[in-house]
Amino acid sequence: MSENPTRSATAGKRSRRAPLTALLAAVLPLLAGLLLAVAAPPASAATLTEVTAFGPNPSNLRMHLYVPDTVRPRPAVLVAVHYCTGSGPAFHAGTEFATLADRYGFIVVYPSATRSGNCFDVSSPQALRRDGGSDPVGIRSMIEHVRQHHGADPARTYVTGASSGAMMTNVLLGNYPDVFRAGAAFMGVPHSCFATTDGSGWNSACANGTVDRTPRVWGDLVRAAHPGYQGPRPRTQIWHGTEDSTLRYPNFAEQIDQWTDVHGVSRTPAATDRPQADWTRTRYGGTGAQAPVEAISVQGAGHTLPSGGMAARMITFFGLDGTTTPPPDPAPGACRVAYTTSSWNTGLTATIALTNTGSAPLTSWSLVFTLPAGQTITSGWGATYSPAGGTVTATNAPYNATIPAGASVQLGFQARHSGDTGRPAAFALNGSTCSTA
Repeated sequence: MSENPTRSATAGKRSRRAPLTALLAAVLPLLAGLLLAVAAPPASAATLTEVTAFGPNPSNLRMHLYVPDTVRPRPAVLVAVHYCTGSGPAFHAGTEFATLADRYGFIVVYPSATRSGNCFDVSSPQALRRDGGSDPVGIRSMIEHVRQHHGADPARTYVTGASSGAMMTNVLLGNYPDVFRAGAAFMGVPHSCFATTDGSGWNSACANGTVDRTPRVWGDLVRAAHPGYQGPRPRTQIWHGTEDSTLRYPNFAEQIDQWTDVHGVSRTPAATDRPQADWTRTRYGGTGAQAPVEAISVQGAGHTLPSGGMAARMITFFGLDGTTTPPPDPAPGACRVAYTTSSWNTGLTATIALTNTGSAPLTSWSLVFTLPAGQTITSGWGATYSPAGGTVTATNAPYNATIPAGASVQLGFQARHSGDTGRPAAFALNGSTCSTA
């Protein structure tokens, strides 16, 4: 999950290696556990193959590809990102992803880190912004290669990872929200939590779970990775063990804070259940199998995920198992906003008509928009507004939490202004951009 500093005779650089040495010791049992916990790779003619010269690759990643004997037309693509000390082939051999690919007909891409320690870069400024360089650019090239050479469906690309790979999963979802439909992070940290400026790849404060930020600050870090992006955001699944001593458990809550803010949904769970005795699952922004954000806390588990049954649950969340379909509420363009204002001197009243133009009801909705500079909300109705200025999230009131297909709700607010009485440039409902009337 970090890049081992260059070997040096200086004491300072030797000390920088110490946390990584401890990390490598911690994740070695993960590899053994994965190999023991899951079935062997499927007995089939399909084999893992290495692909070279797949496109821009500034950090010299390696690419391995698993194409099942039978793939569905325009197959989906799963990018599976390994842990520190690992490799693409090791992750292929030690997980259930290939078995599930055989069953459901999707393709699996396994990137391999090549720097010392085999950790992915999730800390450099280059890695934490779209097309900035480093590992994310190489992984994006791998996806494009599969699309060009295997006819993969651009609308069905997914990513998952463990430990260092989980951190990269969150980075990829932030940097390339238009590339990935959903992601699942096993034992990760929020996007940009591991950021460093001294050339080191290790961030002790983040690893120890002491980086505590507000949901809005975490969300802004994701939005800063691809400035100006207004489209739908990938659904996010988060897994963490309560006894993780490598990337400590507080990072679980910080990831929930980040992705609920990015999706513009309430931090209060819409549903809570226990699929297994030691799992506590919470869903945010929806109650179904493919809510915008799903989080699973695994009681008593250390830095050892995924274990048996978790990959299958991930595939259901992605919608790749054939038993579920991606949620229709809302798909891009499944909402419409009519926005009118009445202004005076230093004040204004804004009225918003929000229409569900999709084919299914909307539940637990949040509408996100950015007020022009100088506008500050003083009171509102039909929703709860936070914060009062800048990028505002309007969260449903209890009485209008459900919007039937084709129906509308009315909401609005009063605000102060300093001269600009204009309207927001765009509106996003549960992460999807609305049309405007």
